[in-house]
Order: sequence, then structure tokens, then C-alpha cells
Amino acid sequence: MRARTAREAAGRPGAPSPAVHTIELRKEFRRTVALAGLSMTVERGEVFGFLGPNGAGKTTAVKLLLGLLRPSGGEAMVLGAPAGDLEARRKIGYLPELFRFQSWLTAREVLRVHWQLLALPSQRAAGAAGEALAAVGLAGRGDDKIASFSKGMQQRLGLAVALLGEPSLVVLDEPTSALDPVGRHDVREVIRRLRASGTTVFLNTHLLDEAEQVCDRVAVVERGRTIAIGALGELLGRQTAVRLRVSGLGEGWWHRFDSFGRWVADGDSHLLEGVEPARVPDLVAAIVAAGGRVGAVVPERQSLEARFLELLGRS
Repeated sequence: MRARTAREAAGRPGAPSPAVHTIELRKEFRRTVALAGLSMTVERGEVFGFLGPNGAGKTTAVKLLLGLLRPSGGEAMVLGAPAGDLEARRKIGYLPELFRFQSWLTAREVLRVHWQLLALPSQRAAGAAGEALAAVGLAGRGDDKIASFSKGMQQRLGLAVALLGEPSLVVLDEPTSALDPVGRHDVREVIRRLRASGTTVFLNTHLLDEAEQVCDRVAVVERGRTIAIGALGELLGRQTAVRLRVSGLGEGWWHRFDSFGRWVADGDSHLLEGVEPARVPDLVAAIVAAGGRVGAVVPERQSLEARFLELLGRS
């Protein structure tokens, strides 16, 4: 069966088009291959994490989706239209990783300028600016000049710009890189509210704990290709482990139970990796039957960071 094109996927009868759909999307700069063939689908209304090491092609992919670069090959559809389509771009909010606002403008003036660039009704500009400032925790700073803003406050203002016009898709490129813990928490809350309202969020980040806290699905990119994509539960559920604290069986007791998985000594406890959850009660029963005492049984899930490094190693 042939692969469905991006245009066909974006226009399936009776089903909403994906927010983003790419097939073998490529970008070359002379002899440098920045994107080697990216294929992924971002569904409407989800928070999608785009993860990868520096140089993996993440920023290039974002620029292609926004129409800021032209692809060398492959296909990309965004909000049901070819990437770069003008009408689709009006429905996209974007916070770039590197940006700068004019220092002599106030925060409210910055928002009004971007409102005009979006060609939205002028009578709604003031109300929209106030709502955006409140959403990012800058409600009392609308009339302050950008020159007085810290880097973190400018990051918040950039996020407010991305929220103007109630976009269907919000693309955030490292949105918490300049924020303190309180600011990162506030951005996570904004992302959760966007998801609750049905807005799709495309989150390009190197902070894996951020992705783990807010993303419904993630794609791991390496050397311009997707090496893993799916729900966090699917990606992290492939490796299961349980931590046990056992006494009464003497040195090397765990070797008697190697059939359950791979043991790793860790301080006063032992970690059993690769064990099926359904077999944990059998393991505890076997330890007790052998004369041991089980002081603790703590299920553990592989962290996103560990899974990320494992995937990169395999690629």
C-alpha cells in the first residue's frame, strides 16, 4: 500500500485535518543536510513535544512549518493547508527562541503592533492586549517600556504575542529558557489552558522535564529524522522496573531470582529492570518463600531523559 501524501492526510473526508502532517520533509543548505526526511503527525488539540539534541534539525523543521524556509523535498501540511499558506499562518501563534522587541515601546504597544500585523479588527486590540498580558502574568506592566523588562519578562511578553488572535496552533521554541522556576510553572499553566481550549501546542524544547509535565505526545529527532514518536506512556512504558528492599537472605541473594529480570544494586536497595508488572507479586512471594523479608516494593518508570538517551544511542 502506498504512503498517504500530506495533502491527502490533511483532507480526509469526515475527519478534521491534523494540525501538522509531514512526509519525508527535507532541507539542504548546499552540502549540509539540515533535515534528512522528517515524517510526523500532530493531532488537533494536543500538546506535542519536539525533542532532540542540538543540531538535530528541530529549528529548521519549525521554520519550514511556518513557511520561513522552503523545503528541498517532501511534503508538509499545517492546519489543512500547505506549509507557508498565508491564511493558515494567520491562525498560528509563534514564539521564536531568539527575538527582540524595540526598547522604546511599551508592552501594550508591542502587542498592538503585532495585532495590526495580523490584520485583526482594531476595535478589539485593546481588550486582546489586556487578556494576553494577564495570561502571562504581566497585567500590571502593560504601560512599562521594554527597556525596563528583564529577560524573563521579555520572554513572557513574547508568549503573550504568540497568544494574540486566539490561534489554532501555537508554536513555542524554547519558551522557558530564560525563566525562573515560577515563570516556568506559569508557562506550563498557560500551555495547559491552551490545550483545555482545544488549541494545539507544538513545543520545541531541550528541557525534558518540561516535556514530561505537559506533553501528550513527543517526537524524538536525530540527524534530521524522527527516531521515535508517540504518547509518553508508550515511550516510557517499554522499560519497567521495581525497587525492592530485602533482608534475611544473605549476600548475592538476588541471583536466585535472575529469571525475573536484570538486577542492579543501588545502596541499601536493589533495582529490578525489565520485569513485567504482573510478575511482581510472584517475585515477592518467591522471596518470602525463600526466607526473605521484603521491606519495600516501589514501582519505577524510566525517566524521559533515560529513554531519550537510550533512543539516541540506538540511532
